[in-house]
Amino acid sequence: MPEGHSVRRLARQFGDVFAGEALAVSSPQGRFSGGAALLDGHTLLAAEAHGKHLFLHFDNALVLHVHLGLYGAWSFGGDRTFAGASSIGAPRRVGEREAFGDGDDDGGAPYAGPPAPVGAVRVRLAGSHGWADLRGATTCETITGAEVRAVLARLGPDPLRNLRGDAGRFAANVQARKTPLAALLMDQKVIAGVGNVYRAEVLFRRRLDPWLPGTALPDNDARKLWRDIVAVMGDGVTDGRIITTPPKYWALDGTTAAKAAAARRAGAAQERPLSRPRRCPLRLQAARPALPRLPHHRAHRRPGRAEPLLVPLLPATGGVGRRNTKKAPPERGLLRVVEGTTGIEPA
Repeated sequence: MPEGHSVRRLARQFGDVFAGEALAVSSPQGRFSGGAALLDGHTLLAAEAHGKHLFLHFDNALVLHVHLGLYGAWSFGGDRTFAGASSIGAPRRVGEREAFGDGDDDGGAPYAGPPAPVGAVRVRLAGSHGWADLRGATTCETITGAEVRAVLARLGPDPLRNLRGDAGRFAANVQARKTPLAALLMDQKVIAGVGNVYRAEVLFRRRLDPWLPGTALPDNDARKLWRDIVAVMGDGVTDGRIITTPPKYWALDGTTAAKAAAARRAGAAQERPLSRPRRCPLRLQAARPALPRLPHHRAHRRPGRAEPLLVPLLPATGGVGRRNTKKAPPERGLLRVVEGTTGIEPA
């Protein structure tokens, strides 16, 4: 599921390419025809993100509310003046990276409008220079301003907004629950926008036990955790992907850490001998002289009988640990196992 930084970048892109423009809103799939009709022809005033929720405000006091869920994604396209990522959301094309394009290759021809819809397009927004298609979203609805406020009221504070008092509100939300800390960070009522990747990384960075109950987290540690989340998610908005390691780990003497590790592996491979050591211990021991395998006297004792037990003496042939059944064994001897002692003597 796209985390809060991706939705914040979506809001920024809608504001850049569509704000102040009257949009043609349609539902090629047909599932959103009623909501699209309420927005069609109206001007987009602003795009707002809170956590994983996107709100597109139009001039008729209605709002397009979208939650991408696990499979939702926006795709964008247009002429050469239509700049920005060509796809944001899930499924991602390359991990957390967004896919960027340079606009349609129109060869300088006038923009003729969006292409025919491909796949199940829930809603399409089309302007004078570009278009945006939504597929696979969990939530896509047209709502009023009061309904927007109701959605925001049930969400926790957004680290990417980081308003005054949000750190204290987050600390209070955490400390009021006995739920493990790892689960609380995924609860959108506690904090909005954090997903599995950010949850795992910030707990590691703060050296916090994922199973620690929220009630056991001191207020100072809760506020430090909030500030760390604000920092890493802010980097995600700037970079367009999740990066949780400090810059000092990114490069080594001007070489990226991955390339440096590959160079070390290549150097180690060159120093490695060409012949690989044999793994089978029997082969390593094959050159050793064969030793007779004498049975332990305790394995052949018969309880309640004092007479000695004669057992055959089999000379070792064919190497240690193996019997050579193809060759006739030489003359066999006998061993006398003396009861009550640990000695073995010839019969």
